[in-house]
Amino acid sequence: MTTHETYIKRCIDIAKQGLGITAPNPMVGSIIVYDGKIIGEGSTSAYGGNHAEVNAINSVKDKEILKQATLYVTLEPCSHIGKTPPCSDLIIKHQIPNVVIGCVDDNPQVAGKGIAKLKASGCHVTVGILEVECKSHHKRFFTFHNKKRPYIILKWAETSDGFIAPATKDKKEPVWITNTYSKQLVHKWRAEEQAILVGTHTALEDNPSLTVRNWTGNNPIRIVIDKNNTLPKDFSVFNTEAETIIISKKEVDFNKPLGHEICTFLYSKNINSVIIEGGAQTLQTFIDENLWDEARVFKGTSIFKAGTKAPQFSGELISEDHILDDSLKHYINLTSNSHLERNREILI
Repeated sequence: MTTHETYIKRCIDIAKQGLGITAPNPMVGSIIVYDGKIIGEGSTSAYGGNHAEVNAINSVKDKEILKQATLYVTLEPCSHIGKTPPCSDLIIKHQIPNVVIGCVDDNPQVAGKGIAKLKASGCHVTVGILEVECKSHHKRFFTFHNKKRPYIILKWAETSDGFIAPATKDKKEPVWITNTYSKQLVHKWRAEEQAILVGTHTALEDNPSLTVRNWTGNNPIRIVIDKNNTLPKDFSVFNTEAETIIISKKEVDFNKPLGHEICTFLYSKNINSVIIEGGAQTLQTFIDENLWDEARVFKGTSIFKAGTKAPQFSGELISEDHILDDSLKHYINLTSNSHLERNREILI
């Protein structure tokens, strides 16, 4: 690994501190190197706060040495005014002579403009260091801007005989297929994504809260499909623990491909990632319309013999883990992630 690659790898590592808090902004990482040593680091703050480059620059006590330093960053510095001023302007202001960038920003408001501005100021710019890894890290951001939809993660748990729900159940008690540790992992995932989505049947049958209860983090925005707005208003999804968006026939056209309709609606709401937790019909809708990027599938040890069958899909298996008696398989939709190499360490 070259020196540039080592430092960009460090940028990716610290960028992950922003998982679940920066959306819809990308979770960027930046470091500043002087005389072969890291003198400053920063990751993107919660949405509305400082970008990574600003936090990295602010962390350097002696601003004079910035004139002889190199700034590394996973994504092209912005050149437009959003919630905060342009990062490229701050880099130019401090006369940082060298900037090394992982990948270009596909956001039309930036898309090379930040690089052009830096070069015009006399800054030496290097682009494309660990580019595939940086694009994979920024997968939510790139999917949102390039495909005009959120990054979509499918998640379900199935029994050893392939069912996700029994034929009958006591509505007062939920039916759990996985163990406590698997459930805790799911809550961790919820904290990492901007939104969570379920269909009408799941909402009616399970009355889920769709919050982060067994983990520390932000509750995702709850998206519930309810064509005719008939869900009881005393259901958990309407409590004040998290924002809830109902998708009814007022928001989308149920006579058109529903997955595409929902994606267009969520894009209009500036939602760049969503984890879809059910039910079977909702999951299969997105699978059939090829609107998914990852699938995380648990398999427990219980047997139902009858009930609701697990969704049918085809994906590239990239990892398999065991959580006590549960198995967890992680798939990726390569037709949706064609820009990524078949490198398991990059895809995960």
